[in-house]
Amino acid sequence: MKSHSIAEINAVLKGELVGNTTHLITAPEQLEKAALNHITFIGNRKYAKLWSDSKASAAVIDETIPLEPGENRVLIKVKNADLAMAQILEFFDPGLPQLEEDIHTTAVVHPSANLGKGVKIGANCYIGKNVTIGDGTIVYPNVTIMDDTIIGMGCIIWSGTVIRERCEIGHQCIFHTNVSIGADGFGFRPSPDGRGLVKIPQIGNVVIGNGVEIGANSCVDRGKFSSTIIGDGSKIDNLVQIGHNSVMGRSCIMAGHSGLAGSVTLGDGVIIGGSASIKDHTTIHSGATVGAGSGVVGDVAAGKTVLGYPACDSRDMLKQWVALRKLVK
Repeated sequence: MKSHSIAEINAVLKGELVGNTTHLITAPEQLEKAALNHITFIGNRKYAKLWSDSKASAAVIDETIPLEPGENRVLIKVKNADLAMAQILEFFDPGLPQLEEDIHTTAVVHPSANLGKGVKIGANCYIGKNVTIGDGTIVYPNVTIMDDTIIGMGCIIWSGTVIRERCEIGHQCIFHTNVSIGADGFGFRPSPDGRGLVKIPQIGNVVIGNGVEIGANSCVDRGKFSSTIIGDGSKIDNLVQIGHNSVMGRSCIMAGHSGLAGSVTLGDGVIIGGSASIKDHTTIHSGATVGAGSGVVGDVAAGKTVLGYPACDSRDMLKQWVALRKLVK
């Protein structure tokens, strides 16, 4: 187990030290669970009261929060405790699991595949015809990458992920466990005789930009024609559905259990809360926010926050909820 002095930790954070401790720090931990050799975080005034009962020897704290460290304890005051927490977690990160072989003996790699320098392919992977994988990409065990797919440099693809044919993935992407990229979009129409459904062929692909992270068990469906597109820097949580021919701009966020129906367009920096659902052919313009559990059935203007089911301006929805409570009374 690694241990570090407060001076070593603050060399990363460059914060203001208040107090001192002789204890070495072995890990970060939340306030209530922290032990003597832990560092914790206080980013909000409401948590400051927990510091006196915490066993942590050190805390990273927002500089606007008035608090005394106590005996043999230290506070590191920073401008943004959440961002400092990210730095600390990276500092203590034990690193990724290591694949001992460049290409495991049980992996099936088509002779036409083009693998860059430092690519790692884990056990029981399948790499199809004419696949290109960029330098330094790690493919963990039991991943399937189908024909003619292009994957950029420095990507991390976790076990169980399936990337279907002809998809295009940028650089520095992370796909967590069991992600599905390029499965058929959900397209059916009633058959002429009225006795069944006719499947609409889905012959497009998925194009994913640079620095995209997709959580476990999330699905990005291929386009019916052309492409489903995920913009640079977008972050998608676990259990998220992206319907066919949807287009997501740069640096969008989608929280868990949310979903886009087919042909939805998101501008840059859109935030979709957990369990929110977006109707097909809807446009949510740049900088807009959709509250958790909302159902969006029409376009949303840039920078606007909507809430509720069906979603409307968040202020109007909050007024409706207040009015309903008064009726109950």
